[in-house]
Amino acid sequence: MDLNLIPKLKHTDSNNFFLLAGPCAIEGEDMAMQIAEEILKITDKYQIPFIFKGSFKKANRSRIDSFTGIGDQKALEILKKVSEKFDVPTVTDIHQAEDAAMAAQYVDVLQIPAFLVRQTDLVVAAAQTGKAVNLKKGQFMSPESMQHTVQKVIDSGNQKAMITDRGTMFGYQDLIVDFRGIPTMKKYASTVLDVTHSLQQPNQSSGVTGGRPEMIETIAKAGIVNNVDGLFIETHFNPSEAKSDGANMLDIKHLNSLMHKLTEIRKTINQF
Repeated sequence: MDLNLIPKLKHTDSNNFFLLAGPCAIEGEDMAMQIAEEILKITDKYQIPFIFKGSFKKANRSRIDSFTGIGDQKALEILKKVSEKFDVPTVTDIHQAEDAAMAAQYVDVLQIPAFLVRQTDLVVAAAQTGKAVNLKKGQFMSPESMQHTVQKVIDSGNQKAMITDRGTMFGYQDLIVDFRGIPTMKKYASTVLDVTHSLQQPNQSSGVTGGRPEMIETIAKAGIVNNVDGLFIETHFNPSEAKSDGANMLDIKHLNSLMHKLTEIRKTINQF
Protein backbone atom coordinates (compact mmCIF):
# COMPACT_ATOMS: atom_id res chain seq x y z
CA MET A 1 0.00 0.00 0.00
CA ASP A 2 1.22 3.47 -0.84
CA LEU A 3 1.60 5.21 2.52
CA ASN A 4 0.96 8.55 0.85
CA LEU A 5 -2.68 7.48 0.53
CA ILE A 6 -3.10 7.88 4.30
CA PRO A 7 -3.93 11.52 5.12
CA LYS A 8 -1.57 13.48 7.39
CA LEU A 9 1.09 10.75 7.42
CA LYS A 10 4.53 12.38 7.70
CA HIS A 11 8.07 11.21 6.85
CA THR A 12 6.87 8.81 4.14
CA ASP A 13 10.06 9.47 2.16
CA SER A 14 12.40 8.59 5.05
CA ASN A 15 12.80 4.94 4.00
CA ASN A 16 12.00 4.02 7.60
CA PHE A 17 9.41 1.62 8.99
CA PHE A 18 6.05 3.14 9.91
CA LEU A 19 4.52 2.93 13.37
CA LEU A 20 1.00 2.37 14.63
CA ALA A 21 1.16 3.19 18.31
CA GLY A 22 -0.92 4.39 21.22
CA PRO A 23 -2.89 3.00 24.15
CA CYS A 24 -4.93 -0.16 23.85
CA ALA A 25 -8.13 1.73 24.61
CA ILE A 26 -9.14 5.37 24.83
CA GLU A 27 -9.53 5.87 28.59
CA GLY A 28 -9.98 9.64 28.46
CA GLU A 29 -8.94 12.76 26.58
CA ASP A 30 -5.98 13.78 28.73
CA MET A 31 -4.27 10.41 28.55
CA ALA A 32 -4.80 10.15 24.80
CA MET A 33 -3.37 13.61 24.22
CA GLN A 34 -0.35 13.02 26.45
CA ILE A 35 0.50 9.69 24.84
CA ALA A 36 0.04 11.05 21.31
CA GLU A 37 2.25 14.07 22.06
CA GLU A 38 5.06 11.90 23.43
CA ILE A 39 4.97 9.43 20.53
CA LEU A 40 4.88 12.27 18.00
CA LYS A 41 7.94 13.89 19.57
CA ILE A 42 9.86 10.62 19.26
CA THR A 43 8.71 9.71 15.76
CA ASP A 44 9.49 13.19 14.45
CA LYS A 45 12.96 12.87 15.95
CA TYR A 46 13.65 9.64 14.04
CA GLN A 47 11.52 10.44 10.97
CA ILE A 48 9.14 7.55 11.53
CA PRO A 49 5.72 7.76 9.85
CA PHE A 50 3.26 7.63 12.76
CA ILE A 51 -0.39 6.62 13.02
CA PHE A 52 -1.99 7.09 16.45
CA LYS A 53 -3.86 4.01 17.65
CA GLY A 54 -6.65 3.77 20.20
CA SER A 55 -9.66 1.48 20.46
CA PHE A 56 -12.93 3.38 20.83
CA LYS A 57 -14.40 0.29 22.44
CA LYS A 58 -13.22 -3.16 23.46
CA ALA A 59 -15.73 -5.76 22.40
CA ASN A 60 -13.50 -8.82 22.86
CA ARG A 61 -13.30 -9.19 26.62
CA SER A 62 -12.78 -12.42 28.57
CA ARG A 63 -15.02 -11.32 31.45
CA ILE A 64 -18.24 -9.35 31.50
CA ASP A 65 -16.84 -6.98 34.13
CA SER A 66 -13.79 -6.04 32.01
CA PHE A 67 -13.39 -2.45 30.78
CA THR A 68 -15.04 -1.95 27.39
CA GLY A 69 -14.79 1.81 26.88
CA ILE A 70 -15.89 5.28 27.90
CA GLY A 71 -18.66 5.46 25.30
CA ASP A 72 -18.38 5.08 21.55
CA GLN A 73 -19.11 8.65 20.56
CA LYS A 74 -16.95 10.13 23.30
CA ALA A 75 -13.94 7.97 22.40
CA LEU A 76 -14.29 8.63 18.67
CA GLU A 77 -14.44 12.37 19.32
CA ILE A 78 -11.18 12.08 21.27
CA LEU A 79 -9.53 10.28 18.36
CA LYS A 80 -10.66 13.08 16.08
CA LYS A 81 -9.26 15.69 18.48
CA VAL A 82 -5.90 13.90 18.56
CA SER A 83 -5.77 13.95 14.77
CA GLU A 84 -6.67 17.62 14.58
CA LYS A 85 -4.38 18.80 17.37
CA PHE A 86 -1.26 16.91 16.29
CA ASP A 87 -1.98 16.62 12.55
CA VAL A 88 -1.54 12.83 12.56
CA PRO A 89 -3.68 10.02 11.14
CA THR A 90 -5.52 7.73 13.53
CA VAL A 91 -6.58 4.09 13.57
CA THR A 92 -9.21 2.25 15.58
CA ASP A 93 -10.63 -1.27 15.46
CA ILE A 94 -14.21 -2.11 14.59
CA HIS A 95 -16.21 -5.19 15.52
CA GLN A 96 -19.49 -4.98 13.63
CA ALA A 97 -20.28 -3.99 10.04
CA GLU A 98 -22.32 -1.02 11.27
CA ASP A 99 -19.26 0.30 13.13
CA ALA A 100 -17.44 0.93 9.85
CA ALA A 101 -19.35 3.95 8.54
CA MET A 102 -19.56 5.46 12.02
CA ALA A 103 -15.84 5.14 12.83
CA ALA A 104 -14.84 6.25 9.32
CA GLN A 105 -16.19 9.71 10.12
CA TYR A 106 -13.50 10.11 12.79
CA VAL A 107 -10.41 8.08 11.85
CA ASP A 108 -8.18 7.46 8.84
CA VAL A 109 -7.57 3.71 9.16
CA LEU A 110 -10.08 1.02 10.14
CA GLN A 111 -8.64 -2.05 11.81
CA ILE A 112 -10.20 -5.51 11.67
CA PRO A 113 -9.42 -7.55 14.82
CA ALA A 114 -7.62 -10.84 14.32
CA PHE A 115 -10.46 -13.00 15.59
CA LEU A 116 -12.90 -11.31 13.17
CA VAL A 117 -10.76 -11.05 10.04
CA ARG A 118 -12.67 -13.81 8.23
CA GLN A 119 -16.00 -12.01 8.72
CA THR A 120 -16.69 -11.00 5.13
CA ASP A 121 -19.44 -8.48 5.91
CA LEU A 122 -17.15 -6.66 8.35
CA VAL A 123 -14.17 -6.55 5.96
CA VAL A 124 -16.33 -5.40 3.05
CA ALA A 125 -18.03 -2.71 5.14
CA ALA A 126 -14.65 -1.34 6.18
CA ALA A 127 -13.35 -1.42 2.60
CA GLN A 128 -16.43 0.35 1.24
CA THR A 129 -15.78 3.40 3.43
CA GLY A 130 -12.74 4.14 1.27
CA LYS A 131 -10.50 4.28 4.33
CA ALA A 132 -7.27 2.30 4.61
CA VAL A 133 -7.98 -1.11 6.17
CA ASN A 134 -5.59 -2.84 8.56
CA LEU A 135 -6.28 -6.58 8.56
CA LYS A 136 -4.93 -8.37 11.59
CA LYS A 137 -4.00 -11.96 10.76
CA GLY A 138 -6.10 -14.39 12.70
CA GLN A 139 -4.19 -16.26 15.40
CA PHE A 140 -5.60 -19.39 13.78
CA MET A 141 -4.75 -18.51 10.17
CA SER A 142 -1.78 -19.22 7.94
CA PRO A 143 0.09 -16.34 6.28
CA GLU A 144 -0.98 -17.67 2.89
CA SER A 145 -4.66 -17.47 3.77
CA MET A 146 -4.45 -13.71 4.27
CA GLN A 147 -4.29 -13.20 0.50
CA HIS A 148 -8.02 -13.93 0.36
CA THR A 149 -8.82 -11.35 3.01
CA VAL A 150 -6.79 -8.73 1.15
CA GLN A 151 -8.65 -9.69 -2.03
CA LYS A 152 -11.98 -8.97 -0.30
CA VAL A 153 -10.82 -5.40 0.26
CA ILE A 154 -9.63 -5.05 -3.34
CA ASP A 155 -12.82 -6.59 -4.75
CA SER A 156 -14.77 -4.01 -2.74
CA GLY A 157 -13.06 -1.26 -4.74
CA ASN A 158 -10.39 -0.36 -2.19
CA GLN A 159 -6.65 -0.71 -2.84
CA LYS A 160 -5.63 0.50 0.64
CA ALA A 161 -5.08 -2.72 2.58
CA MET A 162 -2.35 -3.75 4.97
CA ILE A 163 -1.79 -6.94 6.97
CA THR A 164 -0.71 -7.08 10.61
CA ASP A 165 0.72 -10.24 12.16
CA ARG A 166 -0.04 -10.54 15.88
CA GLY A 167 1.29 -14.02 16.53
CA THR A 168 -0.12 -17.50 16.10
CA MET A 169 -1.66 -19.60 18.85
CA PHE A 170 0.82 -21.99 20.42
CA GLY A 171 -0.93 -24.11 22.99
CA TYR A 172 -3.71 -22.70 25.12
CA GLN A 173 -1.98 -19.75 26.76
CA ASP A 174 0.74 -18.52 24.43
CA LEU A 175 1.47 -17.04 21.02
CA ILE A 176 4.52 -17.24 18.77
CA VAL A 177 5.65 -15.12 15.83
CA ASP A 178 6.65 -17.19 12.82
CA PHE A 179 8.88 -14.83 10.87
CA ARG A 180 8.63 -17.07 7.80
CA GLY A 181 5.21 -15.50 7.31
CA ILE A 182 6.54 -11.95 6.83
CA PRO A 183 7.85 -12.36 3.24
CA THR A 184 4.75 -14.40 2.38
CA MET A 185 2.31 -11.70 3.50
CA LYS A 186 4.40 -8.92 1.94
CA LYS A 187 3.46 -10.46 -1.42
CA TYR A 188 -0.16 -9.52 -0.77
CA ALA A 189 0.04 -6.17 1.05
CA SER A 190 2.19 -3.95 3.25
CA THR A 191 2.91 -6.01 6.35
CA VAL A 192 3.04 -4.86 9.95
CA LEU A 193 4.24 -6.74 13.03
CA ASP A 194 2.10 -6.25 16.13
CA VAL A 195 4.84 -6.51 18.71
CA THR A 196 2.86 -6.14 21.90
CA HIS A 197 -0.12 -8.40 21.10
CA SER A 198 2.30 -11.07 19.90
CA LEU A 199 3.52 -11.22 23.50
CA GLN A 200 0.11 -11.74 25.05
CA GLN A 201 -0.61 -14.81 27.13
CA PRO A 202 -4.36 -15.26 26.65
CA ASN A 203 -6.82 -17.67 28.21
CA GLN A 204 -5.54 -17.26 31.75
CA SER A 205 -7.70 -18.87 34.43
CA SER A 206 -8.20 -15.44 36.01
CA GLY A 207 -9.89 -14.16 32.85
CA VAL A 208 -7.26 -11.40 32.61
CA THR A 209 -4.79 -11.72 29.75
CA GLY A 210 -1.12 -11.95 30.72
CA GLY A 211 1.93 -10.94 28.74
CA ARG A 212 5.72 -10.74 28.44
CA PRO A 213 6.59 -7.07 27.85
CA GLU A 214 10.28 -7.76 28.61
CA MET A 215 10.42 -9.40 25.16
CA ILE A 216 9.13 -6.35 23.23
CA GLU A 217 12.58 -5.22 22.12
CA THR A 218 13.52 -8.73 21.01
CA ILE A 219 10.44 -9.19 18.83
CA ALA A 220 10.61 -5.65 17.43
CA LYS A 221 14.26 -6.03 16.43
CA ALA A 222 13.52 -9.34 14.72
CA GLY A 223 10.67 -7.72 12.80
CA ILE A 224 12.89 -4.93 11.49
CA VAL A 225 15.64 -7.39 10.53
CA ASN A 226 13.03 -9.36 8.60
CA ASN A 227 11.89 -6.28 6.67
CA VAL A 228 8.43 -5.66 8.04
CA ASP A 229 6.98 -2.48 6.59
CA GLY A 230 5.63 -1.29 9.92
CA LEU A 231 5.35 -1.99 13.63
CA PHE A 232 2.33 -1.92 15.92
CA ILE A 233 3.06 -1.13 19.56
CA GLU A 234 0.64 -0.37 22.37
CA THR A 235 2.10 1.97 24.96
CA HIS A 236 1.03 3.77 28.11
CA PHE A 237 2.54 6.00 30.80
CA ASN A 238 1.56 3.46 33.44
CA PRO A 239 0.85 0.01 31.95
CA SER A 240 0.06 -1.51 35.34
CA GLU A 241 -2.90 0.86 35.62
CA ALA A 242 -4.04 0.64 31.99
CA LYS A 243 -7.66 -0.43 31.73
CA SER A 244 -6.95 -2.91 28.91
CA ASP A 245 -3.97 -5.11 27.93
CA GLY A 246 -1.59 -3.55 30.44
CA ALA A 247 0.24 -6.86 30.89
CA ASN A 248 1.81 -6.77 27.43
CA MET A 249 2.07 -3.00 26.90
CA LEU A 250 5.28 -0.99 26.53
CA ASP A 251 5.98 1.62 29.20
CA ILE A 252 6.26 4.80 27.15
CA LYS A 253 9.48 5.77 28.95
CA HIS A 254 11.22 3.03 26.93
CA LEU A 255 9.86 4.11 23.54
CA ASN A 256 12.57 6.61 22.64
CA SER A 257 15.40 4.14 23.24
CA LEU A 258 13.57 1.41 21.33
CA MET A 259 12.85 3.62 18.32
CA HIS A 260 16.50 4.76 18.22
CA LYS A 261 17.75 1.17 18.13
CA LEU A 262 15.19 0.07 15.54
CA THR A 263 15.90 3.05 13.28
CA GLU A 264 19.62 2.26 13.36
CA ILE A 265 18.89 -1.38 12.50
CA ARG A 266 16.65 -0.30 9.62
CA LYS A 267 19.43 1.93 8.26
CA THR A 268 21.77 -1.07 8.26
CA ILE A 269 19.21 -3.36 6.63
CA ASN A 270 18.52 -0.75 3.93
CA GLN A 271 22.16 -1.00 2.86
CA PHE A 272 21.52 -4.54 1.72
